[in-house]
Amino acid sequence: MTTSDVTATGVDDTSLRSLRRWNLGLALLHLAQAVVVVVLATDFAVTVTRSLPTGPPGTTPSAPEALFDLPVGVAVAVFLALAGLDHLLTATAVRRTYESDLRGGINRFRWVEYSFSATIMVLLIALYSGIDGISALIGIAGANVAMILFGWLQESANPPGRTSVTMKPFWFGCVAGVAPWIAIGYNLVAAEEVPGFVVGIFVSLFVFFNSFALNQWLQYRQVGPWRSYAFGEKAYLVLSLVAKSALAWQIFAGSLAS
Repeated sequence: MTTSDVTATGVDDTSLRSLRRWNLGLALLHLAQAVVVVVLATDFAVTVTRSLPTGPPGTTPSAPEALFDLPVGVAVAVFLALAGLDHLLTATAVRRTYESDLRGGINRFRWVEYSFSATIMVLLIALYSGIDGISALIGIAGANVAMILFGWLQESANPPGRTSVTMKPFWFGCVAGVAPWIAIGYNLVAAEEVPGFVVGIFVSLFVFFNSFALNQWLQYRQVGPWRSYAFGEKAYLVLSLVAKSALAWQIFAGSLAS
């Protein structure tokens, strides 16, 4: 028997029906919040800038110039809507593929959605911390997407029925994922004055992001109920709702305060 013939632990018809109900419920809750944010949103926006070289290396760069204004309310609604769309599709249109993947110990749709929604969240807190240069934001986005995709690779590298577990993709993802936090943390520490709500968002976002990593670590270390892949999947669903809802409203409230 090959590893492709083995079903992930805890993934059976009963757990799959339960996960479908959970996905439908989370789709409704995320999409409803996205609508509420759009209704309540103000015109508050953060300006993204660029600063280009004016000569050879060492030459004083040009003063930052505005590229475009990013409306915070719309950005918050978008990452909530992306989460809602992911849960809706996995419960309906792509349900068979989703459930087949779960039997194989992987959820590709989770990683694709996180690549977009989690990156939008990180970019928003980066902007709130004063990192508004387009080049820095592109680097932060790239590092965060790399971290998410290493999570996908962690699942791909450890199919059900494996004889050993590799954690290399997990730890490589941690290395990639820490870079944006160092950049944001530096700005918060170096700034003369930082609004309290920005510090609160930074701490919350850091804790929540690490809770997703902890969930995967517990899965592959087979700790307690995390021996069941289905349990780990449900934990991701709970984290998706709690983390994204809490952070969405913190960031949105910050836009209203500003």
